[in-house]
Amino acid sequence: MTRQPLVLDTNIVLDLFVFKDAASAPLKTALEAGEFDWLATPLMRDELARVLAYPQIVPRLNFYQLTAENVLAAFDHHARIVAVAPKSPVTCSDADDQKFIDLAVAHEALLLSKDQHVLSMRKRLLAHGIRAQAAM
Repeated sequence: MTRQPLVLDTNIVLDLFVFKDAASAPLKTALEAGEFDWLATPLMRDELARVLAYPQIVPRLNFYQLTAENVLAAFDHHARIVAVAPKSPVTCSDADDQKFIDLAVAHEALLLSKDQHVLSMRKRLLAHGIRAQAAM
């Protein structure tokens, strides 16, 4: 069985493993069932680790009785770390989001993001065979 490649931006990862957002429940179920091949790079993991230390995130971790280590362990359990992708022909106006786009294009992956910079590129990404959407 070939699994659909998937790229998740950091906000989606936070929704999955910190905020337990109801909209991410189908995604969590699909990941746990092994329906997707979630691809990530070391840079994406580093970004998540950095965000988990933000002053606005730490109280949320405490509220949900989580630690940054818990969240990173969930990331490590579900994501497959791959090499950083080459720059794609599609350029995002926010350089921080480019790594997600590049990876999705390189692996012809579904891209889940809540970032408006990414979502505003839906048509351009679709021209490269990449679906970008906010939720499953």
